Amino acid sequence: MYRFILVLILISNISHSQKKMKIPPYLKKGDTVAIVCTARKFFPEDAIPAIELLESWGLKTKLGRTIGLDSCQLGGTDAERTADFQEMMDDDNIKAIWCARGGYGTVRIIDALDFTKFKKHPKWIMGFSDVTVLHSQLNVERVATLHSIMPFTVPKAPEEVKETLRKALFGEAISYTIPSKSYDVKGKASGEIAGGNISILYSLLGSKSSIDTNEKILFIEDLDEYLYHIDRMMYNLKRNGYFENVKGIIVGSMADMHDNEIPFGQNEVQIISAIAKEYNIPIVFEFPAGHQKDNRTLILGKQVDFEVNDTEVKLQFH
Repeated sequence: MYRFILVLILISNISHSQKKMKIPPYLKKGDTVAIVCTARKFFPEDAIPAIELLESWGLKTKLGRTIGLDSCQLGGTDAERTADFQEMMDDDNIKAIWCARGGYGTVRIIDALDFTKFKKHPKWIMGFSDVTVLHSQLNVERVATLHSIMPFTVPKAPEEVKETLRKALFGEAISYTIPSKSYDVKGKASGEIAGGNISILYSLLGSKSSIDTNEKILFIEDLDEYLYHIDRMMYNLKRNGYFENVKGIIVGSMADMHDNEIPFGQNEVQIISAIAKEYNIPIVFEFPAGHQKDNRTLILGKQVDFEVNDTEVKLQFH
């Protein structure tokens, strides 16, 4: 009886982070990529650069029913955006889904989506910012996703950034090496990379979409926030155990931060460093991913080797 109870306890303690991550099939020429709105509105003429990019890679494009819809800020009503995304998830001819743009709105539809078929036959979901809602939910569902540029940002994306998305989609090797900075925290770690926009991660705390950071490399980035907001979000992540067993932190672009008339007294680097210092983990700041032109693709859910030394930062995807 004792052994039986012990086995039950061990089974119950297995978190979703220990379940095997499903890697969607990589694309091949001739495959079709869907472009849909899960958040802000996006129009067919704005999709032309993204369509041309996909075609240059030998891929086909299918525009979702939400492209061109206008419901205040959103690309259609919640019901329309849900139905469009669900249709693309369940369509066997669609091999990847590219969210047109971020903003706000994905959280309004996440609980209405049925991932039953998708988990059996996963496909790549791509985007950043508000798409963190999908990245987080699918990390819980144990399906890898791509934190990447979106059709909205394609026109301003450098060629080398577009190339990182192509490599990720077609299953080519990805690794990044950038110069380290004096305020980076040195060290080495290996683990699954997870995360996204910190405001979204913060908003998902306590929900079934909140990710498990145990033994993972946490990636965070943000745009247009007040410094005290960053402090509040970091403390809330800390209070929710996000840093207890995390193996490293990659801080992407923290663009256009604001301060009050009475200064907060710390910038974003100092805020994050002060809260994370007790965990003795490697941390890199200003990694080229997030709300900036140099927004390189990260394969969320993949195992990575992460190193910060005196001269450089290395991120190698397995």
